[in-house]
Amino acid sequence: MRWVFLAAGATGVTAVGLGAGAAHGFSSFLPPESVAWIRTGVDYQIWHALLLAAIAAAGRSMAGLRWAALTVLLGVVLFSGSLYVLAFTGWKGIASVTPFGGVLLIAGWLLFAWTGYRAAVARNTEAA
Repeated sequence: MRWVFLAAGATGVTAVGLGAGAAHGFSSFLPPESVAWIRTGVDYQIWHALLLAAIAAAGRSMAGLRWAALTVLLGVVLFSGSLYVLAFTGWKGIASVTPFGGVLLIAGWLLFAWTGYRAAVARNTEAA
């Protein structure tokens, strides 16, 4: 699960960097609507960086989390990434990708919850 730690760190650092740009510099060359898209992408990305960190921390004890991590990472790339492309290029066609990223983020949370639930049930069964 080392790759998930790296993914969490990379996701977090890019979110912070883009967030700082949205707060302090992008408004000098981007319209307010584009800066808002960046902020939305950053909001989702930073929360999912934290989820990736939680998955990485719990990963050794719950093997099914590998799929949750992969799903979340792909969701961040598609959801937040499409918003960034839209903001910086103005290419509206990329917006059709954003909902697929959102669905993957939801699926990642569901996989995280289901894997944790299954592990807890297994521990309770073993203890009984």
